[in-house]
Amino acid sequence: MKLPIICPSCDHTLNVSQMKCSDCGTSVNGDYELPVFLKLNRDEQDFILNFFLSSGSIKEMAKQAELSYPTMRNKMDDLIKKIDQLKK
Repeated sequence: MKLPIICPSCDHTLNVSQMKCSDCGTSVNGDYELPVFLKLNRDEQDFILNFFLSSGSIKEMAKQAELSYPTMRNKMDDLIKKIDQLKK
């Protein structure tokens, strides 16, 4: 199941309010902010995962996606800007 990260009513980022152990049933309640990685959409998370699996090679990612290096570099730069904004 896909984790919802954006409020469907006002488009604000959602927080986690409950976690539950699937083994013993213990629940923890609170108001927890999502980690930066989980605030990214699925495509952005996949981009980071692919970057990791490509040993950090943008050139290899561009080759696998059949895109030019500058196009892949621009995607990386856009994602870096977004993460910088989310960290503030």
